[in-house]
Amino acid sequence: MAPSPKVAEAIARAEGSSAADKAPLYESLLGDIKTLSSPATAADDLEAVTDSLFGQSLGVVSTRAVLAVLVGTLEALRDGDLCIAVGRHALSRLAAQPSSFADAAADLGALVAAAHEANDDFAEAARALAAIPLDGAAHQRKVGDADRARVWIRIVRNYLEVGDSPAAETYLNKLKNMMHTVSADDDPDLALHFKLSQARIQDAKRDFLAAAGRYHDISFAPAIAEEERLHTLAMAIKCAILAPAGPTRSRALARLYKDDRAPQLPEFAMLEKMFLDRLLAPDEVASFARALQPHQLATTSDGSTVLAKAVVEHNLLGASRLYDNIRFDALGALLGLDPDKAEQTTARMIEQGRLVGRMDQLDGIVWFEGGEASGENGSGHARESVGKQIRKWDANVESLAQQVEQVTNSLQKEFPDFVATHLAV
Repeated sequence: MAPSPKVAEAIARAEGSSAADKAPLYESLLGDIKTLSSPATAADDLEAVTDSLFGQSLGVVSTRAVLAVLVGTLEALRDGDLCIAVGRHALSRLAAQPSSFADAAADLGALVAAAHEANDDFAEAARALAAIPLDGAAHQRKVGDADRARVWIRIVRNYLEVGDSPAAETYLNKLKNMMHTVSADDDPDLALHFKLSQARIQDAKRDFLAAAGRYHDISFAPAIAEEERLHTLAMAIKCAILAPAGPTRSRALARLYKDDRAPQLPEFAMLEKMFLDRLLAPDEVASFARALQPHQLATTSDGSTVLAKAVVEHNLLGASRLYDNIRFDALGALLGLDPDKAEQTTARMIEQGRLVGRMDQLDGIVWFEGGEASGENGSGHARESVGKQIRKWDANVESLAQQVEQVTNSLQKEFPDFVATHLAV
């Protein structure tokens, strides 16, 4: 559309002026845009000014100055949709210009991205930020590592807002190669957002143990408010609960359980039962599930949810503390699985070193050996030595006999006459 009459007149005046007066006239036009234009025609007017600007031979220095005024004008107008429309139009014109205008392209890209973020259009914001020229050698623009990292971390956070963790991870991997050059003391917020982005991506990828550790570390950061520290602690507990049962998760649960802040969180009841290896009831699991995010309730390859799988494995560990042995049909009833599924789950955990025991598939029995698993593949299978069960029985009988003898000695010391009358030797 054509610009409004007043703006068209001002553009014609700038185009017909001498070379020395062009840049000041464009700057003056942009400064007076509020009075010359209206909200209904502002986008068309500013796009017309941009087109006219690139149609004149102002020189690199003068063009940069006018573009800086254009960015300032858009910021002052505080209209997100206007910033997006005009910013995109200006960037399309800049794409055909020499790399001398990389600074202006970066400023316009950041402005468009901020407008998209304000509109909660995070995917478009990430794409706008990704288009910002950051290669100083290619664009004759000096970009420090800290500035580059700030742009990339914004891209990561925007992609995470829309659940695109693969795209976010691409930029996070770029950050990993340069974060050592950015001082955490100079920009603590940047370092904090980097760690938080790592945790969120690990969480999204279901690397729950690693995510739990990072969330817990972040929960101690003094740079964030107490409410946010408690939120990240709660996320750490959720991730630890969802992690595969085994010795590594047990250590993570112990660390969280000993945190003095944990009891004030709603997730503490679930954490305590898991840490103490107590069996979880279905109603407790359902209540916990309501606080989880969608990706934490995703269905796995075997058709069960991440939470359901974690609970089954935990209850299997809990059963190993209660029983020396149990048939697969009884174990399945305890875990809410059919016998075959219970057998498969038990076999997998033993093979992966997350449960110590052995299986008798002919009789359909699993024998729990007790003790802590090592977490190493193949180490969960206990090699039974000859007569091991007999020696265990003998040890139990010996322990009982010793306890009876201790009781008899105590009675003889306190009530010697009674013992002398009633003790049968």
